[in-house]
Amino acid sequence: MAEMMAQGKSPEVLFWVGCAGSFDDRAKKITKAFVKLLNKAKVEFAVLGTEESCTGDPAKRSGNEFLFQMQAVTNIEVMNAYEVKKIVTACPHCFNTIKNEYPALGGTYEVVHHTQFLKSLLDDGRLTIEGGQFKGKRITFHDPCYLGRANNVYEAPRDLIKKLDAELVEMKNCRKKGFCCGAGGAQMFKEPEKGNKDVNIERTEQALETKPDVIAAACPFCNTMMTDGVKGKEKEAELQVMDVAELIANAEDL
Repeated sequence: MAEMMAQGKSPEVLFWVGCAGSFDDRAKKITKAFVKLLNKAKVEFAVLGTEESCTGDPAKRSGNEFLFQMQAVTNIEVMNAYEVKKIVTACPHCFNTIKNEYPALGGTYEVVHHTQFLKSLLDDGRLTIEGGQFKGKRITFHDPCYLGRANNVYEAPRDLIKKLDAELVEMKNCRKKGFCCGAGGAQMFKEPEKGNKDVNIERTEQALETKPDVIAAACPFCNTMMTDGVKGKEKEAELQVMDVAELIANAEDL
C-alpha cells in the first residue's frame, strides 16, 4: 500500500491478509490461491504488509476489550491515512470485526469476504471457473459462524462450488442451523474444556455422513479444526479439507 500511494495510485481493493493467512503455514496456501485468482482477474490490489496488525478479534472474544480497542484503533489510523474504501479478506473473523465493530471506533469501510468478492468477479466476467479436477466430486461446505449466522453470507461460497460442476452435498447442520467448528470465541488458542467429545470431532462426523470427496471451508480457523477432525478420524488419505479459493485456483491448476 505504501509503495502504491508513493506512486500516486490507489488500489481497487485492500486485501486484508490476517494473522492466519500471514503466519500459519496451512493458511498461507489459501492466501496464495486467492492472490493467484486476483492476478488472473487483473484486480489492482494492495496489502498493508508490516503495517497490518491483528484486528483484535481474539482479544475481544476472550474478554480483553481494552486490548481490542488498542489494536483496532492502530489499524484504523493506518487505513484512514491511506484513505482505504474497500477491504477483502479470506478470514470471517477479520471480516466480521472490521465490518461490524470498527465503525464505532472511526473505521468505516466496505468489507467483503473473499467468497463474495470472487463471486462478483465471476458475475462481472472478470474471472471464469472450469470444473477441472473437481468436476462431479462430492463437496460439502462448512458454514463459518462469523460468515454465516453472524453476517448472513450463505450463498456466495455455495455458488462458487456449484460453478466447479461439483455435487454440493449439505450436512444436517447447515446455513442458519450451522454448527461451529470449535475455534470461534478465541477457543482456537486454548485447550478445550473437559467433555465427552471435542466440537470439531462432532462437526467432522457430520461432514463424513455426507460421504464427501472434499470438505470445503471459507475460514482458516475452520480449515484447521476440520483438518484436525479428519486426522482424528484417520480419513486424511480419503478426503481433503480445502478453502473455496483453493478449489477454484486448483481446479484450473493456475
